[in-house]
Amino acid sequence: MLTPQDVRSVQFEKNLRGYRTEEVDRFLDKVEEQLTQSENEAEALRKQIADLTAENQKLRQEMKDYYSMWAHQIKTPIAAMKVLAQAASDTEDARTYELLQDMQTELFKTEQYVEMVLTYVRMEDMSGDLMLKEYALDNLIKQALKKYSRMFAMQKLALHYEALRVTVTTDEKWLVFVLEQILSNALKYTVEGSISIYMEDDWLVIEDTGIGICSEDLPRIFEKGFTGYNGRSDKKSTGIGLYLCKQIIEKLRCQIRVESKLGKGTRVLLHLMKEKLPVE
Repeated sequence: MLTPQDVRSVQFEKNLRGYRTEEVDRFLDKVEEQLTQSENEAEALRKQIADLTAENQKLRQEMKDYYSMWAHQIKTPIAAMKVLAQAASDTEDARTYELLQDMQTELFKTEQYVEMVLTYVRMEDMSGDLMLKEYALDNLIKQALKKYSRMFAMQKLALHYEALRVTVTTDEKWLVFVLEQILSNALKYTVEGSISIYMEDDWLVIEDTGIGICSEDLPRIFEKGFTGYNGRSDKKSTGIGLYLCKQIIEKLRCQIRVESKLGKGTRVLLHLMKEKLPVE
């Protein structure tokens, strides 16, 4: 029984019989020429794609190098201004003292934005930068709290935190950055009340009594650049902080979720890795 392919082959043979040998040869030469041309065009296209990819990677690396250099260089004048503001804060003039305190606060915020830029730039190569070790979670939390101790005092917010006595397997630098970002948001959106840090089952919880998040914004808070209602009202939100937290937590093989009620406050929950590292 003939297949459709056999029928097409027979039909092609019958068609060819109506042509002279020279015509068939010319036809086949033309087909071969077109195939060669197509292969050359495909090869040229592949080379063009490879060149564009290499150029794009070069430009991305140059951009990363520039922002890294800028972030490191800008830290020097910021540190100098902090020292000068601290030295001048011994003044007895109340108005001058208040202005200097405001200056220190703004310098602190500037430092945080610079750190965010550095983290964003390093994110792409984060996997190669990870150093997983076992840490006492309390030590990491205390690092973040120490950084924001002045903000707690200035805003007169209560801190509810007792030793958790939990060991986690993580990267110290990256997890501390996440904790700092969560605390920064809690402080930014909590005018009065308190911030609490505790364990709930196997989840680390950082809870505030702040303004809360709209229910329609919650599904999108981890999107890059999303600021939501709070960000539009505040006009200072970058929409990058929680995005970075989500990316880092996932690369640390952990989980993050947020619960919030408008006007009641927000809970950020972190499920951290507790598996012990194998002994070599």
